[in-house]
Amino acid sequence: MKLLIVEDEVKTGDYLRQGLGEAGFVVDLARTGMDGLALLMEERYDLVILDVLLPELDGWQILQAIRKRDSSTPVMFLTALDDVDDRVKGLELGADDYLIKPFAFSELLARVRTLLRRGRSPSETTLLTVADLELDLIKRKVSRQKQRIDLTAKEFSLLELLIRRKSEILPRSLIASQVWDMNFDSDTNVIEVAVRRLRSKVDDPFNNKLIHTVRGMGYVLEERT
Repeated sequence: MKLLIVEDEVKTGDYLRQGLGEAGFVVDLARTGMDGLALLMEERYDLVILDVLLPELDGWQILQAIRKRDSSTPVMFLTALDDVDDRVKGLELGADDYLIKPFAFSELLARVRTLLRRGRSPSETTLLTVADLELDLIKRKVSRQKQRIDLTAKEFSLLELLIRRKSEILPRSLIASQVWDMNFDSDTNVIEVAVRRLRSKVDDPFNNKLIHTVRGMGYVLEERT
């Protein structure tokens, strides 16, 4: 799942990006209101965490722009403005949650997960499956043949990407940008190492292999009979 943080406080922004990244989310961080709005126009996000007092464009204006364009994306205000009037204003403008700084990261993470769960339509599944492999997006659990598989946050994100785009060959450059939020460097073996580790957990203990290498092109996850 992909989140956008719009936060001009460097320490807070970096802290959120690292914490949410370690929790398994793909995170973009914008330092100004204009940069945040530009990303929102270009990308699709599952949730936005928004400060109010921002340079160039404040959080109220960004939220109004979001709601004009898309009423469904969950938005959480994370701000030092703690007056009741500010909280009411944020919610009436269309925010889904309002958390006041300073905050506990565990509470923020719980609220993020709750908003993501609420934001899904009844028809939108939170359980991704391929053959006997199951990935629960909310509980962050993976299993095969009912056996639990423990993955790191990055391994979970990689597997989620492969399952969401099953039967599609994914080049290393796309995997690098989607999972590591970085440009692919052909000299690095980060992707190969990550796929090898994921295979050792998801495929090696089982007869039916699901992750396949397509020489010179990338990787694909699919059931082959």
